[in-house]
Amino acid sequence: MATTKDYRLGEYTFPRGWFMIAEASELDTHKPHAVRFFGQDFALYRGRESGKVVLLDAYCPHMKTHLAAPNKTSYVVLDGGGTNVEGDGIRCPYHGWRFGADGKCDHIPYHEGQIPAAAKVKSWPVVESLGAIWVWHDPEGGEPEWDHPMLAEWNDPAWVHWKFDHLGMLNQHPQEVIDNICDYGHLSPIHGSTVLKYENEFQGHKAIQRQCGPHRTLVGEDGVSPILHTITMYHGPGVLISHLTGLYDAVMMICNTPVEDGSIKVWHALLVKSPSGSKVATHTDMVAARHYQEMALTAFAQDFEVWSHKAACLNGLFIPSDGPFMKARIWYKQFYNPRAKKNEYLEQCEGYYVPKGIAPYTDEPVAA
Repeated sequence: MATTKDYRLGEYTFPRGWFMIAEASELDTHKPHAVRFFGQDFALYRGRESGKVVLLDAYCPHMKTHLAAPNKTSYVVLDGGGTNVEGDGIRCPYHGWRFGADGKCDHIPYHEGQIPAAAKVKSWPVVESLGAIWVWHDPEGGEPEWDHPMLAEWNDPAWVHWKFDHLGMLNQHPQEVIDNICDYGHLSPIHGSTVLKYENEFQGHKAIQRQCGPHRTLVGEDGVSPILHTITMYHGPGVLISHLTGLYDAVMMICNTPVEDGSIKVWHALLVKSPSGSKVATHTDMVAARHYQEMALTAFAQDFEVWSHKAACLNGLFIPSDGPFMKARIWYKQFYNPRAKKNEYLEQCEGYYVPKGIAPYTDEPVAA
């Protein structure tokens, strides 16, 4: 399992950006969830008073008890009706110290007087959107540089909302997944695509791929593929959103979130515009959309299977027809280094690139 240091990405072990940490429906319970990302443990729950999602560092500063670990025996939990979530706060099941949504201890049941200032845990910036819970992770502790994931289509009744496919753990560094954004050469062998036009663009926190052509996976009942256009974009290092026009109009989202240094958790989802053309998606549309998502998942599984068994590509033998791998890797480094150094990387990679021998998607690009 290769690490960030092995890839020589930068100063920080884990990158800066918005990351998915849970499906929102997983918090439709009164109990907290113990989750682990970025090499550390967290307590995740939905406040019972406001419904606000809260993410705290997991361990109580008193005696390092995990605030969200499953517990069925503590009277803090038993007296709370099966949970230690109280209002928008959470009580430690060991000694009953209560921490608010801001992470500060606001009650110690057996203590009179001032609560120590050190009695607090970190509260993380989280947002609920698109049926998911997102956290802004920044090794420097700064405010978000760009907006959390949002889609106008989500609020349009003509679009069928996705169900998340939980791919689980992938024991690869996310660099191996990010490489996919510029990997022109794999599209035919893995996905059965006949690519007619292709290009990449790197711009700020966005890495973009535009391509079109017939496809052997996302096909109709007759097995025939219309020309599939995909405009695919990484919004920072952890969220890929792809707008597809082909058999149906759809929006694919793939999320990767580091768990340890060299492993990630992966989700897949597909938003589909009413296949029947209805202004309000029908039950029949939903059935068709679910089937289309299954086909899209099959296409993603073609990548996932290879990633699951490959060795780390630390020094790839890249050729000009592959795609701009090195530009993509330079783009990716900005998230592993201080914000003050961001432009050093962008100056080396921003622009349009087209693999040797392929037509560009637009008229602007020049050969990589």
